[in-house]
Amino acid sequence: MEGDEARKLAYDVMRTRRAFKQALCKSMRKHGVGLTFEMLQVINSLWQEEGVSQQTLAERISKNKASLTALISNLEGKGYIYRKASETDRRNKHVFLTEKGKMLRETVRPAIDDVYGFVEKEIGVENIKIYQSLFIRLYGIVESF
Repeated sequence: MEGDEARKLAYDVMRTRRAFKQALCKSMRKHGVGLTFEMLQVINSLWQEEGVSQQTLAERISKNKASLTALISNLEGKGYIYRKASETDRRNKHVFLTEKGKMLRETVRPAIDDVYGFVEKEIGVENIKIYQSLFIRLYGIVESF
């Protein structure tokens, strides 16, 4: 049937994403990091750029607004982030890291490095670069549909 191989590829991509998520969660538990994978996505995005709107953050981590609001509330309760109303539009909230949230990077980093370092060692950097190139191409193809 037409599309069977692409269907299998999509399944393998999703299965691999799930395996990465599970490995990261396992490593975070091993390192005593009390975050869910979804919380880590929010924090990691803010490590890259803080002060973004909740809408931008939702788009970056592929979460709907309701899911993101719950995640932000949990992270605020843990003291890792805070929200601040936009100066130009009070309805919009921007999300920032607290000092505790910034320092969390030092705790989380070894857990993340364990997973990605293991993958690099097992597959090899050159193969990873090939996969990256192919996935970038695949993304462009699917995105243009």
